[in-house]
Amino acid sequence: MERLVEIADRLTEVGGIVGVCLGGSRASGTHRPDSDFDLGLYYRQPLDTAALRLLAAQLTGGPVEVTEPGGWGPWVDGGGWLTVDGHRVDWIYRDLDRVHRVWRQCLAGRFEIGVQPGHPLGVYSHAYVGELAVGHVLADPGGELRELRERTRHYPEPLREALMDNARWEAPFILAGARKGAARGDVFYVAGCLFRAVGLLAHALHAHARRWVLNEKGAVRAAGELASAPAGFAGRAHGLFAALDTAPETLAAALDDADKLVGEVCARLDR
Repeated sequence: MERLVEIADRLTEVGGIVGVCLGGSRASGTHRPDSDFDLGLYYRQPLDTAALRLLAAQLTGGPVEVTEPGGWGPWVDGGGWLTVDGHRVDWIYRDLDRVHRVWRQCLAGRFEIGVQPGHPLGVYSHAYVGELAVGHVLADPGGELRELRERTRHYPEPLREALMDNARWEAPFILAGARKGAARGDVFYVAGCLFRAVGLLAHALHAHARRWVLNEKGAVRAAGELASAPAGFAGRAHGLFAALDTAPETLAAALDDADKLVGEVCARLDR
């Protein structure tokens, strides 16, 4: 951790960097020995990417590709992949003004779902807030990150209700639409609908428990560990995909199981 703080302090000397936060599995305590160190670089324009590249080269001992803002897409909007002292250290840009804007949306019960490479379910905008809420601030000269993090410790009730309401209507809706694909043996379409429905349930269960979801990875397993989850939720959810083939009757059976799971989750959301 001492080495990370040193790197974070040097990062805040770069023009545009307001603060640095450790996120991902290293922050949540779910990491493995080989897990990356995800450093969120909270910035405001103009961001001195030339200085970032110079610092990256100094830390790694050679040139490193560091993107301009927007280089990786609209939501995970850039950064760099470094190897420092034999460890993978990822720099991930976070536009701080956008984080503030998303927090205001959360308080109003609004969220966006953005298309982003590497995120098949899409990026739920409130993940920006969740990253800060569960992360560890490493460097914050002006105190802005710590102040915002303190506010985000309390999960907004309007966001909670919005995410549960979204699952209540959209999960049955998308499964009903999948029936048409099932009748034609369109396993690709049915699998996509199942994936979406399970993702909605995972988000709703976390919202019910006032827990932040940061991305799809591990979200189903984590949802299954929540007190409000139906018995065997994770295994049942994963099992929906295990035996899919192009036989209409097989696809219909998977959708029947999914409908049951949706019904059980929605019943628990109302408790």
